[in-house]
Amino acid sequence: MTRNKWVGVLMAASLAVSLSACGTAAPEAKPASGGAAAETKAAEPAKTAAPEKTTKTIKYLGKEYTVPAKTDRIVITGALEAMEDAMVLGVKPVGGITIGGKFPPMFDSISQGVESIGEKTQPNVETILKLKPDVILGTTKFPADVAEKLGKVGPLIQISHISTDWEANLRLLGELSGKQAEAEKALAKYKEDAKAAKEKLSGSLKDKKVVIVRVRQGSINVYPETVFLNPSLYTDLGLTVPEEIKQAKAQQVISLEKFSEINPDYLFVQFSEDENKDNPKAMEDLQKNPIWQNIKAVKDGKVFVNVIDPLAQGGTAWSKMKFLEAALPKLSN
Repeated sequence: MTRNKWVGVLMAASLAVSLSACGTAAPEAKPASGGAAAETKAAEPAKTAAPEKTTKTIKYLGKEYTVPAKTDRIVITGALEAMEDAMVLGVKPVGGITIGGKFPPMFDSISQGVESIGEKTQPNVETILKLKPDVILGTTKFPADVAEKLGKVGPLIQISHISTDWEANLRLLGELSGKQAEAEKALAKYKEDAKAAKEKLSGSLKDKKVVIVRVRQGSINVYPETVFLNPSLYTDLGLTVPEEIKQAKAQQVISLEKFSEINPDYLFVQFSEDENKDNPKAMEDLQKNPIWQNIKAVKDGKVFVNVIDPLAQGGTAWSKMKFLEAALPKLSN
C-alpha cells in the first residue's frame, strides 16, 4: 500500500473515533444524597409545640375561679385562716396581713421578708397592686365594695371563715401552691390523731362538760357547736355538747353569772390583749371574781388559758392540730 493510501486510512480512522466520542451521551448524574427527600421534607409544614396554658380553673366550695396557670405570687388579705393554712403547708405569700403594723409572732415561720398589705379589715389596695399578685386570698367577711376593689387588682378568692370548711380551705391553698400532697398528708394525720384521742377520752369524759370561751372586749363569749374551736371538742373528740352551747346561734356574749350556771368541768379560755385593749386586765379581774372562783373547773384546777396562740382562728387546720396536741394532755388528767 502506497504511502498516500496509509495516510488516508489513518485519517478516516481518526475521524471515526472523534465522531464516536461526540455522539456518546454523558452518564446521567445521580441526585445528591437525600436531595428529593429533603425537598419533600422541606415542603411539609413544621410541627409546633402546643402553647402552654396561661390560666387554670380552680374549684372551691361550689364555685369556679380562673387564675394564672402558675400562682407563685400569693397575697393574703383579710383571711387569717389562709395565713394559718400557709403555716401548715410552708407557703410564704408575697404579701400578708399584719396586726398593728406587724406580723404576730405566731406567723414567724412564713412572714420573714413578706410585705405587709395592711390590717385584716383594711387592705391597702395600692400595695397589693405593686406586688403583682397571681391570686389574692380574701375573706368572706369582706364588704362587697372591698371585694370589688380587690377583684380589679387580680383574681380574688374569698376564703370561708366557717369552721366546717377547714378542709376545703387547706386543699385550696395546696392546689394554688402546688402542695396538694402535703395538704392531704396533713389532713390524714390530723384525722388519725383525733380518732385515737377520741377513743382514749371516750370513757373518762362521758358525763363531763367541756367548754371553750373567748374573752373579747372584756366579756366572755361562747360559740355554737360548729364555730371556733368547738368542732374540735364536739365533733372530732365526740364530747357531749352542753345545752347552753347548743342554744347559741352565733358568737354570743354571756354574763359571768349566766356562764357560772353552765358550771363546766373543764374550761379552755382564749384571751388576747389585742382583743381587750380597753380592758387589758379583764382576765385578771375574772380570776379574782368570787363567782368565777366558784365554778367547778376553777375549783378543780381545770381551767387552761391560751393553750394555743390567742389569735388562732380556731376553725383551721393549724388551730385544730395545735389545739388537739395541747388539749389532749389536759383532758386526760
